[in-house]
Amino acid sequence: MIQKIGIIGAGQMGNGIAHVLAAGGYDIMLTDTSNAQMQKAMKVIEGNMGRQVSRGKLEQVEMAEALGRITTVAGLPELADADLVIEAASEDEDIKRQILTDLGPILKPEGMIATNTSSISITRLAAVSGRPEKFMGMHFMNPVPVMELVELIRGIGTDAPTFDAVRDIVIKIGKIPTNSEDFPAFIVNRILVPMINEAIYTLYEGVGTVEGIDSAMRLGANHRMGPLQLADFIGLDTCLAIMQVLYEGLADTKYRPCPLLVKYVEAGWLGRKAGRGFYDYQGEKPVPTR
Repeated sequence: MIQKIGIIGAGQMGNGIAHVLAAGGYDIMLTDTSNAQMQKAMKVIEGNMGRQVSRGKLEQVEMAEALGRITTVAGLPELADADLVIEAASEDEDIKRQILTDLGPILKPEGMIATNTSSISITRLAAVSGRPEKFMGMHFMNPVPVMELVELIRGIGTDAPTFDAVRDIVIKIGKIPTNSEDFPAFIVNRILVPMINEAIYTLYEGVGTVEGIDSAMRLGANHRMGPLQLADFIGLDTCLAIMQVLYEGLADTKYRPCPLLVKYVEAGWLGRKAGRGFYDYQGEKPVPTR
């Protein structure tokens, strides 16, 4: 039975995953290389839960209990007795491989590992963990407390008990699981991120302005957010990383990252988290940067 869950990475995804799992009754150990990031994550979780209370989606006593289930810990050795560890580090294969290589020998023999990667091969990551049968993909959507879907991805060696245990967690916390085969970017990002990349090409080629492209897709396709606004929300570095995985993994030129996306990432214009992307967020209202 899974009760104690470790989460590696206290960024946007890691703190969201900690939030929903703690609210679902699981004991959480959250770790990150930065103590400041862990403290920031706890404040974000408390703020997000507070909003849920104000909207009647969570009781005050439930919030207090959930926050009490989250402990910040220093380093991977603290996760040794976790029943499940979810890796939610940056979407960088080298970083993930190093974490998983280090985690495998530390975790108790029956411990399971899930990765929150949004695009990278589960089978390839499983290979360095030392326990491919107890390893799988568990891809939460952003923002985690709001989005209902979790993509579940088996690696070539993932056994049935591991898959079933992780699927049960997803259902218990009120999310909806969908199964994806282990192909680059899985289902959601295989469809979504090339659309964003095409929107960036539309801007790059001068077909439309930032506002024109976003308005067209909000009003013409009934999307809640325009694709450039969404790219800023996701993070342009993450969008680029996913496009590179698709381009390299499927060897099809239709997945070539737009040069303008590459340029923005090289400039450090990564979207909302950096204060600037396709929009500038430093004023009271976001303003297009071109």
